[in-house]
Amino acid sequence: MSTISPDVLREKAIAVRHHAYVPYSHFPVGAALLSRDGQIFIGCNVENASYPLSLCAERAAVASAVSSGSRLFDAIFIVGDKSLAMPCGGCRQVLSEFGDLHVYVSYGDGQDIKHFWLHELLPESFQLNPSSLE
Repeated sequence: MSTISPDVLREKAIAVRHHAYVPYSHFPVGAALLSRDGQIFIGCNVENASYPLSLCAERAAVASAVSSGSRLFDAIFIVGDKSLAMPCGGCRQVLSEFGDLHVYVSYGDGQDIKHFWLHELLPESFQLNPSSLE
């Protein structure tokens, strides 16, 4: 695992949360995804009047990482505004595509940090070919 601490990820997630576009839910979320080579990719939620077209912060961070050529991850830190922002089922499945990783969840300025392994949040995830990540 990279030597970057969860505290650094938390700060990045808090900072990007302020850019969230949330005119409907008013629930901004920021995420910071750590690649195995130490790069940090950030994402925030982007809502749409047609709700299914909205994008969660976690998937925005994954899209940024993959667009930059990264596919191996160690951790993600997800920060909500006034309450925990646990990853939804879709985000759990998207993250599982890239293997097991540390999932840190918090809110506000980083209070009440919870830590999970992704496999704890999504046991028996749907996987086709995990070796294709290498």
